[in-house]
Amino acid sequence: MSITEEILQMIKQYDRIIIHRHMRPDPDALGSQCGLAEILRATFPEKTIYQVGGPVEGLSFLAEMDEIADECYQGALVIVTDTANSPRISDERYTLGDKLIKIDHHPNDDPYGDLLWVNTKASSCSEIIADLAFSENLVVTKNAARLLYGGIVGDTGRFLYPATTAHTLQVAAKLLDYGFDASKLNRTLDQISLDVAKLSGYLYQNLQIDEHGAGFVVLDQAILKKYGIKDSDTAALVPLPGTIDIVLAWAVFVEQPEGYYRVRLRSKGPVINEVAKRYHGGGHPLASGANAKDQVMCQAIYQEIQKLCAEYQKQH
Repeated sequence: MSITEEILQMIKQYDRIIIHRHMRPDPDALGSQCGLAEILRATFPEKTIYQVGGPVEGLSFLAEMDEIADECYQGALVIVTDTANSPRISDERYTLGDKLIKIDHHPNDDPYGDLLWVNTKASSCSEIIADLAFSENLVVTKNAARLLYGGIVGDTGRFLYPATTAHTLQVAAKLLDYGFDASKLNRTLDQISLDVAKLSGYLYQNLQIDEHGAGFVVLDQAILKKYGIKDSDTAALVPLPGTIDIVLAWAVFVEQPEGYYRVRLRSKGPVINEVAKRYHGGGHPLASGANAKDQVMCQAIYQEIQKLCAEYQKQH
């Protein structure tokens, strides 16, 4: 029995299904979570399907969350999408269900759940959900296709990143056939506020780059307040250093109100997720996140990125 058949068999056993994703969701987290919810509602109208997980942080044009009582978890199946590590699951009530399925595309460092489908070769978790739907002939609605396409576009950087494969493009093409307004979705995903645009200028002006292409910038609370920006708004800034030809890998350090720094790591070649793991984080080889308690730790992370870039340039 294939993994998709196993997942479908477990889904069929439950009348109530609750789908979670990770904290601080990106388009793929919401796309895979809510795309799956839409597909299951259309395929199994007799079942009750919930999507939960707190604030969607500026992505309400994709989907909103359901609010449910603790009692809903009794005898329910819980599915978690796009979440590598259990501490990152948004809404800790995911443990209250009867069974747990993990569907993800990050390295499987935390193999939680009763049934796991982890495909690290997939561009996104939304691509995996589309594969589940197409392989098992589930009902894909226009809105489900919109959500999954949005997740794929978000996690591939509009098909720019190396995780984009021929299969990714084939899946995207199938989803486009459902007739949602892809141009409108792409514009909405791409647009930023004027305040974020102004902060982009600050980022470019203050980005530090060493001779090996290792870059970093610090966005402290004073800067965020000056530009009227919240942490969730800074996601659009993270890819910007990569548009510079001499930048090879970079870190964006965003100070949180509590005083620690949220660290976003990106790379065009050097593998950075092992660095992230050493600093309370993880992720993909070329796109990871971590946390730093202070600027001293931020500097230590940057020094590791510098070493990786220097070694990478020697080998290439």
